[in-house]
Amino acid sequence: MKHDEFFRKHPVFTGEELAKHLSSRGEVGKRAQEALLAYHRKTGRVVQVRRGLYAVIPAGANTDSYPVDPFLVAAKLTMDAVLSHHTALEYHGRAYSVQEHFTYSAFRPLRPLTFRSHVFRGAKFPQALRRAGKESFGVSTSERAGMDLRVTSLERTLVDVLDRPDLSGSWEEIWRSLESVEFFDLDQVVEYALLLGNATTGAKVGFFLGQHRDPLMIEDRHLKALHDLRPRQPHYLDRAKRKSGRLVSEWNLIVPREVFARAWGEVL
Repeated sequence: MKHDEFFRKHPVFTGEELAKHLSSRGEVGKRAQEALLAYHRKTGRVVQVRRGLYAVIPAGANTDSYPVDPFLVAAKLTMDAVLSHHTALEYHGRAYSVQEHFTYSAFRPLRPLTFRSHVFRGAKFPQALRRAGKESFGVSTSERAGMDLRVTSLERTLVDVLDRPDLSGSWEEIWRSLESVEFFDLDQVVEYALLLGNATTGAKVGFFLGQHRDPLMIEDRHLKALHDLRPRQPHYLDRAKRKSGRLVSEWNLIVPREVFARAWGEVL
């Protein structure tokens, strides 16, 4: 009972956080922590997500079936974890569909982890960000269930999902999700795309913004900055899959026809 406040404030917690809590109460040493965890795991109050990471089960709830918040789990997998890509879209309420995969970015992400019905995948911060020391560009802190977690802004997320479609679902999923956003800080979108410095990614961002010029109120200066970054030779929208499509010469992109026409599910 004396640790209830800690469990209430930390629905998902690390061993380090528990050790700090115990130390503040004068309970020092690894044995005290191990004994507390063993007791609460035996009673079903705490479940292990992975080594060093635990989730709290409310009193009276079914230990095996109680839904542990996957956003909190993803945010705690590493000390520097940032909810990103499709998971950031879901967190912001802008994902076209809900997925069982949760993605976070970190300096040294862990191997994929399965917990309950969810799969957690980590992505390394882009090298350009690490070189510039700007891993936190476009990252904000948000509160969920009394805990702070970090998540990429919609502006950074727009660029990230186009940069790494393998972490974000189908092109239909990506397009429909981004199209649900009524407003972007376009200066931040362009600044982040230029910071990454990837020609193909810059062209993809430019192509998307060009397709949505009127609703997003795109200015020529936004497109020009991205146009200057575009590749000098044609690149595929998804270089990993190299799906045939239409060459958009303005951006030197080979775009699948359903993406170009935004004709999802139609026979083209």
